[in-house]
Amino acid sequence: MSTAIEFNNISKLYRLGLVSSGTLSNDLKRWWQMNVLGKEDPFLKVGSVNDRSKAADSDYVWALKDIDFTVEQGDVVGIIGKNGAGKSTLLKLLSRVTGPTTGNIKAKGRIGSLLEVGTGFHPELTGRENIYMNGTILGMTKQEINSKIDAIIDFSGCERYIDTPVKRYSSGMTVRLGFAVAAHLDPEILVVDEVLAVGDAEFQKKAIGKMQDVSRGEGRTVLFVSHNMASIGLLCKHCILLENGMLSKMGDTPDIINAYISQNFKINYRTIDDIAITNDFQICHFILEQNGKHTDEVEQGIPFALSFDAINSMGSDVDLTFNIEVKTEDATSVTCFGNEFQHYPIKLKPHSKVKIRMNFNEMLLKRGAYYLSPYFLISYNSRSEVKDKYLEYAKKIIVKDPSPAYLANPMKTWNFFPTRHQHGNLSWEVNGFSMEVL
Repeated sequence: MSTAIEFNNISKLYRLGLVSSGTLSNDLKRWWQMNVLGKEDPFLKVGSVNDRSKAADSDYVWALKDIDFTVEQGDVVGIIGKNGAGKSTLLKLLSRVTGPTTGNIKAKGRIGSLLEVGTGFHPELTGRENIYMNGTILGMTKQEINSKIDAIIDFSGCERYIDTPVKRYSSGMTVRLGFAVAAHLDPEILVVDEVLAVGDAEFQKKAIGKMQDVSRGEGRTVLFVSHNMASIGLLCKHCILLENGMLSKMGDTPDIINAYISQNFKINYRTIDDIAITNDFQICHFILEQNGKHTDEVEQGIPFALSFDAINSMGSDVDLTFNIEVKTEDATSVTCFGNEFQHYPIKLKPHSKVKIRMNFNEMLLKRGAYYLSPYFLISYNSRSEVKDKYLEYAKKIIVKDPSPAYLANPMKTWNFFPTRHQHGNLSWEVNGFSMEVL
């Protein structure tokens, strides 16, 4: 497979607050050095890192600095990072809206760009007229536009308003029309900035489907900037993480998304060790096991177990219920398991200790990092007193790549509701899940 895009030592320098260098003599010096003598810009040595959270210590800032990467033909690459990290600047350089300060970019084939809402649209012209104008700007001939205009209008969903001036369109309608034109340009490279966030759910689904068709069915290359990690994960095989104008990481999408989320969504949990629910009741040895070993990294498709000890040092019976919630690193709840919702409390006699062990036939979470956040509730003294402890503790686990056997049969689900309950030593057996009290 051939290389479609190549960034070689790309940097982009801006002067804060001014378009020129500030003086006529400096402008002439820059022009003479660069255009006549063929030397580097003499003002490049003055500059600071593009960190928007800090006050500037220089009149110059590097929007991008030393960017090197390649994209293979037919690949869909996501570009993520904070606001101001340099994502839009990178796409503008690729689309030739502006030029790099240093380095060079090689792109193979025609580039179709959708960088901002309404780019290339004139508010006084109708939607139909803007299709012809925008298509021409993007490199389409009139004959080419004529052959595709019905498909463009149909894809945009703006047929009723197509002969109405664009200034009367909503931002979502404008994006629909702009994306429809860019998508039907049939470019070898499609560049899409954060514009789909303006569209509704139906249009986002249609747009993502179109980008998948363009890449997978037609072998075209897509660069996609978004803050929607779900869209990035669905569409992109590889991903680039930009940080303060520099390339922080590049690799498989799940790994890069996890790295980005880890940097920006930090959950203030305390690591599980021994949890004292009261002075006389503790939860100890919160352990994850796979392949007979204690671990914090589990592989998909292989059985694993989660266990902990409950110690009742009180002189009365205790009823224990618990629920363990699984959360992503951005605190999104994925699933939960335990005995809270089944109303089957575990009974502990005075001065006793039990081990609760939950067995799973296989790990069904997607690759990435997760937090296991437990909630415990105990009732004692004939259930007249209740204590609980939750949310502030968590155990972080890493789910790794699946085994080949799992890949062959991925359509499985967890079900945590018991189908059998045995008194005495508690024992649940469910489809893919069992719990036992030892």
